[in-house]
Amino acid sequence: MIKVENISKSFNNKVKAVDNLSFTVNDGEIVGFIGPNGAGKTTTMKMMTGILPIENGDIFLNDYSIKTDTLKAKEILGYIADSPDMFLRLKGIDFLNFIADIYKISLDERKERIKEFAGKFDLEKELSQTMQSYSHGMRQKMMVIAALVHNPAVWILDEPLIGLDPKSAYELKSMMRNHADKGNSVLFSTHILEVAEKLCDKVVIINKGRSVFMGTLDDLKLKYQNKTLEEIFLTLTN
Repeated sequence: MIKVENISKSFNNKVKAVDNLSFTVNDGEIVGFIGPNGAGKTTTMKMMTGILPIENGDIFLNDYSIKTDTLKAKEILGYIADSPDMFLRLKGIDFLNFIADIYKISLDERKERIKEFAGKFDLEKELSQTMQSYSHGMRQKMMVIAALVHNPAVWILDEPLIGLDPKSAYELKSMMRNHADKGNSVLFSTHILEVAEKLCDKVVIINKGRSVFMGTLDDLKLKYQNKTLEEIFLTLTN
């Protein structure tokens, strides 16, 4: 479960990026986190993972506070950042082993998971190459594998589908659904409303750091009848 309770974040004591935001991702749910550029999605996710300090409020990952139980919260967290351009001088396999070392994953477990994920994303041959030589999409696949190599209970994914080819996007969406079906929590941000409609159990739409809608897309469409999802989104965020 993910519980975001009245969190706020300002930059330079002026710009309010996140403003008293609250929402919950229950066990077994995939929740889409939707909003225009600059709405506060990435800032919120960085607070959820401990990258940015929380100004007010708190965030709980399976009852662990990211403020006071930081290490325990991070141990159960899988995070895909908004940019895959990291650790580029490492070979792919060295990067994955580095992440597995951090989470103290046994050699047998990591070998099995890396083999499984590399197969799903067609990266077996590229693992021996430096990540600097990878395309954007290949780097994105590596970030996905690194985020999941320790089999985390909570997934927080910031625009995870950007740059993925259709097969890899399909594989990741299937993995997200399977993970939620096992009773775990998945939060992911996206600009693709059709993906949210097909994949999400609920959506949280934010604008200027505040929540403007929380619930199912069926509820949203019922509230704004005779409008397309795109028209509803523009209405809520205009």
